[in-house]
Amino acid sequence: MATWYGAPTGAGPLDNGGACGFKGTNQYPFSSMTSCGNEPIFKDGKGCGSCYQIRCLKSNHPACSGVAQTVIITDMNYYPVAKYHFDLSGTAFGSMASWGLNDKLRHAGIIDMQFRRVPCNFPGLTITFRVQHGSNPMYLAVLIEHENKDGDVVQADIMQSNSGHWEPMHESWGSIWRIDPNRPLRGPFSMRITNESGRQLVAKNVIPANYIPDVDYRSFVQY
Repeated sequence: MATWYGAPTGAGPLDNGGACGFKGTNQYPFSSMTSCGNEPIFKDGKGCGSCYQIRCLKSNHPACSGVAQTVIITDMNYYPVAKYHFDLSGTAFGSMASWGLNDKLRHAGIIDMQFRRVPCNFPGLTITFRVQHGSNPMYLAVLIEHENKDGDVVQADIMQSNSGHWEPMHESWGSIWRIDPNRPLRGPFSMRITNESGRQLVAKNVIPANYIPDVDYRSFVQY
């Protein structure tokens, strides 16, 4: 089932964010084509950033075009409308309509729809690490985004100051991973991420020792 929330032509949450921690979901690469997922889709945050094609047919609603559109999971909604429930942004919900019938489809509020998981593709972007506000010498939290292919991160590990060994980070919430070892952390920091397919990537020394919170540190790696 599909429902929608937020402004009719918005990106879902009024602050253009969501439970994954992503910001600016009204901008590229999200471009307001975003969705909440229920438990089998959001996966307690491990589904954050994954991409799905969605469509509805005229048998579902007369305004449906039947043309598939791609959305990115950026938020959660565990309200049990259906086994698989996409709570879409107003923009994404309307995109399933035939030309000129976006508002008519949105007026339906809730419809049956079809979906399938597809690889993410974010041209021009590499994987980005955003240090979170509140990070300090004893605690580091990082938002990971813009992963191609699976679009998700199921494990993140960190290496301090070329120490030679990886330490597991813990999922804080959404797509934010943290380490708080109760001892001073030594940068620069390398990051290793694992996606749902089990493929790993390493961004060497991507976060400097003198990092600034709420700043994106773009890597040179991409799936």
